[in-house]
Amino acid sequence: MARVLSLDNVNVEGKTVLVRVDINSPLDPSTNEFLDDTRIRAIIPTLNRLSKSKTVLLAHQSRPEKYDFTSTLGHSRELGRVLGRNVKWVDDIHGQKAMEAIEALENGEILILNNVRMDEEEVSFKGDFHQMGETKFVQRLASVADLFVNDAFACAHRSSPSIVGFCNDLPCVAGELMRYEIEKLNLALNNPKRPCIAVVGGIKVADSISVADNMLRKGIADEVWPTGGVANLLVELSGNDIGNINHSFLVKELGKAYHSTVETAKALLNDFHERINLPTDLAANVEDNRVDLAISELPIEAPLFDMGINSIMALSSAIKSAGTIILNGPAGVFEVEDFALGTIEMLNACAESDGYVVVGGGHTATLIMNRGLADKMGHVSTGGGACLDYMAGKVLPGIASLEISADKFFMDIQEATNNVN
Repeated sequence: MARVLSLDNVNVEGKTVLVRVDINSPLDPSTNEFLDDTRIRAIIPTLNRLSKSKTVLLAHQSRPEKYDFTSTLGHSRELGRVLGRNVKWVDDIHGQKAMEAIEALENGEILILNNVRMDEEEVSFKGDFHQMGETKFVQRLASVADLFVNDAFACAHRSSPSIVGFCNDLPCVAGELMRYEIEKLNLALNNPKRPCIAVVGGIKVADSISVADNMLRKGIADEVWPTGGVANLLVELSGNDIGNINHSFLVKELGKAYHSTVETAKALLNDFHERINLPTDLAANVEDNRVDLAISELPIEAPLFDMGINSIMALSSAIKSAGTIILNGPAGVFEVEDFALGTIEMLNACAESDGYVVVGGGHTATLIMNRGLADKMGHVSTGGGACLDYMAGKVLPGIASLEISADKFFMDIQEATNNVN
């Protein structure tokens, strides 16, 4: 990772600080009450560092046309409850009401602006970082602020004004959560304790194949253990007929990415065949009953919902003996009780392992939290897509914009030093 500044590098006392956070939370469909405050609690370390600043939070909730696309008024109340003090809110984003509310802030106060995705520029504007910075959204907010803090790792793979637009107008630094995520992921990616295994599964097959590709080609992972839809695809590409119902599901799920994903997967199997541990058996849902069958018994015209017992035992053993485990995605359709075994045993093995376990965000992270296993993992990421992209070696716009600002900030310091001398 190139140079990214943190709150350690700037003086925040008495400053007006814009903080992009991701406190997008699950809400009860009937009452809009918060079902989980994990993401709200995750930003507390950053807010503690800004206790003597005028803090303005930029946040979103869901996206337009979704049932839970609401204002951030409830978030201000929930954050206030967690902090035990008042958090201000304004029904505006960068208009006159927002500007006046920001100007009225005292040191130590926190203000949440309304859902940034209620702004047309935020949801639809396309362009590079410089063009993002020319939006009214950025120009108006930058005019009343001294510093921008990006603490929204879960949104770091997005390119929108609130994520990348401030890098040419304000010093931009990583918040405590952003810095923590980068450090923890880098620990696994840059200097993993050996052997390092990557367990890739879930329904985002294209993303997981990209993760596997990056980890094998860069020598990060010694072995890849595919599960879920990823395993089904690789089993099929290895010359096994998995049945029309399972093939069709993969084609539909991958959509336009099907052919490119297949080409990447074929190259992986060709180049790293001995390091990819395919399941030896799978579990099919036959008229709502679990039926385990060996790969040699395929095809079957029933959906493949989990790994088979022998494959589950092999994966659990590999996890317990690994030095580093990078885990993404459930091993099967864990929502159906008969097919949760692979995922449950996989997570139990991670909890019992002495290795460093890094878990991508999304469903797997939620399941770990619900089962009370989070404190037994090395790191459970708050980011779903962002974590996947980072592990796949992709450039994350949110981090790239911090790097640009860091270079510009250091350059300004150097020029000022030279002028003094």
